[in-house]
Amino acid sequence: MLKAVGQVLFSSGLQNPKFTAEEPKGQDYEVRTYHATNWVSTSLTGMQMDAALNTGFRRLFNYIKGNNKNNVKVEMTAPVTCRVDPGAGPACESQFTVSFYIPEEHQANPPEPSDAEVFLEQRKEITVYVRTYGGFSNENMKREELLKLMESLQRDGVQYVDKPFYAAGYDSPFKLTNRRNEVWVLKKNPEDEK
Repeated sequence: MLKAVGQVLFSSGLQNPKFTAEEPKGQDYEVRTYHATNWVSTSLTGMQMDAALNTGFRRLFNYIKGNNKNNVKVEMTAPVTCRVDPGAGPACESQFTVSFYIPEEHQANPPEPSDAEVFLEQRKEITVYVRTYGGFSNENMKREELLKLMESLQRDGVQYVDKPFYAAGYDSPFKLTNRRNEVWVLKKNPEDEK
């Protein structure tokens, strides 16, 4: 019941990638397995996640508005994800990959990007641990929520990969209430250690 209420409250009316939910060990996070799907992405290097997200969002927004080889407008989807591959140290640049999910009607044959900095990405199936939070998210909030998620997973003895991690946003900047943000960490697979 609570999950259904949450889905209604958080529903943005936009297409979302399909996932299968698993039962989590704790109450403060979810376990989702996202099916293999196509995304449109752009990568940036820098020190600031928020600046990379803004630049990446603009590039991808141009793509869905028709700046692609087919001049096709593509529906906006949710979430906008940002994969973060942290730099080697505190003063090192990180790699940010900002992505939009390609809607169902274009999954089989996504329009080719015309911007050299935008590319199509075929994501394999992934299982992630997800912590959801509200408000207008910023870099500090993402970091705090990520740490809370990792603490919960450690508390529950759950194996996870600490990097890369993902930040996900579901709402337009014009939505003022019931905002939905998430941080994701990848489930550690036994074969990862080989």
